[in-house]
Amino acid sequence: MNKTKNIKTNKEQVDKGFIEMADVFIVEANQLCEVKDPDHQLVNAALLYASARFSTFITASLAETKENYQKNIDSAVDFYTKEFNKMLKEHMKQYKVVFDKKPSVKR
Repeated sequence: MNKTKNIKTNKEQVDKGFIEMADVFIVEANQLCEVKDPDHQLVNAALLYASARFSTFITASLAETKENYQKNIDSAVDFYTKEFNKMLKEHMKQYKVVFDKKPSVKR
């Protein structure tokens, strides 16, 4: 097996694990929306809040010192913001096909 194939296989394994991990959160969010009169925006806001808190925890954990943490805040916020923006745009683009499959509703 050549090195390129090993790299691809490892990336596929990481991607699969990543998607499976994300799906755990999505399943939980969907369950929170399966109540009478669900507040989808509240569930979405809670996910965003949790992500922000966890991202802060990771940034602080990696910084090791208060000085490093303070020095890296802006770059961390920039990183997380760009990653979220990129993922959100990709999912918005992919989700358009759902509307192509729905029957037309006249209003």
